[in-house]
Amino acid sequence: MTEYNSNAMIGVPPRILLGPGPSMVNPRVLQAMMQNMIGYLDPDYVDIMDQVAELLGKVFQTEEAFTMALSGTGSSGMEAGLSSILEPGDTVVVCIYGYFGERMVDMATRVGANVVALRSDWGKPSP
Repeated sequence: MTEYNSNAMIGVPPRILLGPGPSMVNPRVLQAMMQNMIGYLDPDYVDIMDQVAELLGKVFQTEEAFTMALSGTGSSGMEAGLSSILEPGDTVVVCIYGYFGERMVDMATRVGANVVALRSDWGKPSP
């Protein structure tokens, strides 16, 4: 059996990430990600989240007391947005010309909204 050295660094050369971006990671972020893990009940965690919320409020120029970061995909952001503004019985019009429009209909339906779906092929007007 080959011995595993947990202290060895894997030599991966720098790459340009070409997802929805490009989204290069600042070296300060990489350094922060190498810090020790703390649990969500740790008092330091609560302090850090309070600082993050305060800074997000400044970035988004809001006075809201509850501003938070969500880690997730674009779809999770879409769902968070929809569930924040829609209530059961609200009517929402969704223009659909692909996969993500259909996903938005699913999300709004789960919230209990009355969804008016306008479907069209890409590049063509709705009937």
